[in-house]
Amino acid sequence: MSENLPLDDNIAEDIANRKITGARRAMCAAILTLEAIAFGLVTPVLLTLTSISTGLALLIGLGFVVACIVLAGMLKRPWGYGAGHLVQALAVGLGPVVGMMYVVGGLFALLWFTAYWLGGKIEREKAEAWAAWDAQQAESAPQ
Repeated sequence: MSENLPLDDNIAEDIANRKITGARRAMCAAILTLEAIAFGLVTPVLLTLTSISTGLALLIGLGFVVACIVLAGMLKRPWGYGAGHLVQALAVGLGPVVGMMYVVGGLFALLWFTAYWLGGKIEREKAEAWAAWDAQQAESAPQ
């Protein structure tokens, strides 16, 4: 983006008016969906390789699966991202129970925060491009 192009002062308003959304939500929802699959695969590990009870293992494993799928759909709401951050912390927090979750949870947390940051960057740049286009159209409009 060129530094000397005039930009709209209220990028958030442009995002709302132009419906410049979706990049962050789509990327984060994809990460949560993949994470749901990973937690589905962690459930048998919790059942067979840990000393926790069957009920607790199913609650943890399948609870994370359901939470990830529900949150993927709830990213339309601002609090959905906060809940997604919490899921990432809890995934890494499973490390003491299943040691490999330090690695798997850490990788998903890295993917989540990258998707969150990059999706927001894409949305801001789209809004800036629309603002620059609007300014250009206003300058070239006949008086």
